[in-house]
Amino acid sequence: MEKPLNGQAIIIAHRGASGERPEHTIASYTLAIEQGADYIEPDLVLTKDGVLVARHENEISETTNIAEKREFADRKTSKTIDGEKMTGWFTEDFTLDELKTLRAKERLPQLRKDNMAFDRQFEIPTFEEILTLAKAHNVGVYPETKHPSYFASIGLPHEAPLLALLTRFGHVTKDAPIFIQSFEVENLKALRPKTKLRLIQLMDDTGSPADRSDLTYSQMATAEGLKIVATYADGVGPNKAMVIPRTMIGNLGTPTTLVADAHKVGLAVHPWTFRRENYFLPLAQKSGIDPRGIGDVEAEMKAFLATGIDGIFSDNVAEAVSARGQ
Repeated sequence: MEKPLNGQAIIIAHRGASGERPEHTIASYTLAIEQGADYIEPDLVLTKDGVLVARHENEISETTNIAEKREFADRKTSKTIDGEKMTGWFTEDFTLDELKTLRAKERLPQLRKDNMAFDRQFEIPTFEEILTLAKAHNVGVYPETKHPSYFASIGLPHEAPLLALLTRFGHVTKDAPIFIQSFEVENLKALRPKTKLRLIQLMDDTGSPADRSDLTYSQMATAEGLKIVATYADGVGPNKAMVIPRTMIGNLGTPTTLVADAHKVGLAVHPWTFRRENYFLPLAQKSGIDPRGIGDVEAEMKAFLATGIDGIFSDNVAEAVSARGQ
């Protein structure tokens, strides 16, 4: 069993306690803190007036009640984001004041019916509000820059407002309770000379970074690829299938060498995302055939912790804390 680089794996609350509250809300982050998260994770997009806010995507029809707002009906539009055509309402077409009139809703209602009881109760939080909450409770923050090259292309780059806010909250050194993550490459490389804060290269098990069509995530995850990542990042956030792939019938298979290869070049490994619903679990950890059923995500997480990973992204913080404790 390999050990984490720094002694104990961290628990990262994926969009807050998003298994139990609508994601990216102060209520979701607060519950995650109460359940013992070490870090809370906001996905960051920008408003028309350049304010960083937390949403899974800049297209917000899935996570807010904007479709019900007649005054914004004429803002519905189609755009191409990272090569994918999307139709809906986009944060960059609204001021912060306008977005604050919206209310969050559950993104996965077909799987998380109980969370719908909290629909339309909570605002879209700003990054500043999230940093304030984290500071009050002495937990870390793990922001993701969403679609950074797209936002830069429309004159709303993440880097300046992101670093300005983090600096204002006193987060400037490598030991600050902050990780900045991105699925793209060039924005992390651009951040490297500007900050001592820890940077995390996210990787999916298929495809390429939106800003590097010449480079696949699979290439980045090789021993040689990780050496290059280590020149500008402090860790990787791989799709969990890159750490333990599943067998043909859907059980956990044999771990890859990713954790050991990353540790050899000094990179931490924080795989994503662990969720307790049957829909997301390996076959042996499911509790039946209902995709909404709650299975044994702790058993899945314990198998991953045994590989020596340095952190876990989970929608279910209480279960992650329990798995780590065992």
